[in-house]
Amino acid sequence: MTHATIAEPIKGLLESLRRPELAPFLADWPRTYLARSVPASSLPVLRWLPQICAERPAFADVVAGVCRAAPSMAWRQTYSTRDADAAFLDNYGWSEILGESGPIAGGRIACGLLLLGPATHYPRHRHEAEEIYLPLHGTAAWQQGDTVWRDRAPGTLIHHAGNEPHAMRTGAVPMLALYLWRGGGLAQKARLDAAAG
Repeated sequence: MTHATIAEPIKGLLESLRRPELAPFLADWPRTYLARSVPASSLPVLRWLPQICAERPAFADVVAGVCRAAPSMAWRQTYSTRDADAAFLDNYGWSEILGESGPIAGGRIACGLLLLGPATHYPRHRHEAEEIYLPLHGTAAWQQGDTVWRDRAPGTLIHHAGNEPHAMRTGAVPMLALYLWRGGGLAQKARLDAAAG
């Protein structure tokens, strides 16, 4: 399976939403896919993918493509045991589809997937790049800056400005979400706020 078979349906989904927040990201989407070799890697959080696939999510075609491709993808973690506890690390992972380190060169943007297990709190963190999340499966609570926590269902766009602190926490079901990064710091790792670390 080529990663373009995931990237094209993702692009189509984003275009179908017709949301102005997505326009700059789509304008920077690569016109051609320059592939690079990225070895596959797995993480414990992938144990939740069969449940996600079985629950007929709202974005079934994209999610099914992710489930088929998952074994050939490079699943990573930004943090280590120095930063977060084992329960978080067992229920957290991401995989870049296109970008600085993904199997497709992304140019001015990065796009990938975030997977969080149930009852998982992703602590307050930030990064230089502007970001959009699109949950594909699983309602989760999100906090931006110092605002109140708000539940975000699949299909809800969540937009973070560069360096805006944000956090999320899942409920009873795992969450699979698309992420898009744009602007500076595409190779930068997200950093936990000191109070959260």
